[in-house]
Amino acid sequence: MSVATPMAASRTTDAPRGTNRRVSGGFLTTLTWLLAIGFFFPVAWMAMTAFKQENQAASDPPTWFFTPTLDQFRAVLESGSMVYVGNSVIATGVSTVLVLLLGVPAAYALSIRPVQKVSDVLFFFISTKMLPVVAVIVPIYVIAGQLKVLDNIWTLVVLYTAMNLPIAVWMMRSFFIEVPGEVLEAASIDGAGLMRTMRSVLLPMVAPGIAATALICVIFAWNEFFFALNLTASQAATVPVLIVSTMTSEGLFLARLSAAALLASLPVILAGWIAQKQLVRGLSMGAIK
Repeated sequence: MSVATPMAASRTTDAPRGTNRRVSGGFLTTLTWLLAIGFFFPVAWMAMTAFKQENQAASDPPTWFFTPTLDQFRAVLESGSMVYVGNSVIATGVSTVLVLLLGVPAAYALSIRPVQKVSDVLFFFISTKMLPVVAVIVPIYVIAGQLKVLDNIWTLVVLYTAMNLPIAVWMMRSFFIEVPGEVLEAASIDGAGLMRTMRSVLLPMVAPGIAATALICVIFAWNEFFFALNLTASQAATVPVLIVSTMTSEGLFLARLSAAALLASLPVILAGWIAQKQLVRGLSMGAIK
């Protein structure tokens, strides 16, 4: 009679476990791919529709095989879209710079040199994001009308700055908290003042966090639609308003709408691709204590 050794019994026990792990791992991988394809499919469909003619875009059943054309992109570019793009660039760029100029010192004060009742201050910042935008559009519209700044790009700059500042302060505070106190003590011993410490020590250490914060502010400001639609007309309209303008009383031009949406998405996609390393590093800062 043969007696199973402990090592053989261990191999027999580990074999089903290894098989179960491979099965569960394969299932999770398949599920992840299905979810990724499900999320990406609308974007792929939009990109494909942008290269169709209008009759092909509206056909039922859908047209899968067609000759790509650039007619829709040409129509969007010839409709004065560069004015909308320029307004979006100004509103997004200037508001993002203002958010960083205001948010970095505020985050420093709430993290490294905290003021009294920090939790109350932080709650006040984030509470401004809890108010629905539709609830404030009427007083903002009235105030802008009284000040004669309707259809003005600088009105959007102020609103986008106020919209993104609470998020920037919360994000930057989490990055500043991760800075070791010993580094600041060493800078103080070496005689570095506040501005020198900020410029030479703190900002280089939290640069990935600043990049991540700036990119998120750019995305939010570039995609903002409600303020731009209600407070602008022709002079200060932005890219999201351009996309809506493709829906006319003559009908819904799906191919042209897809082309406009694809062109509007490209700047943000390119910015995210260029800053992806800084974005990943910035968003992962503070994740591990």
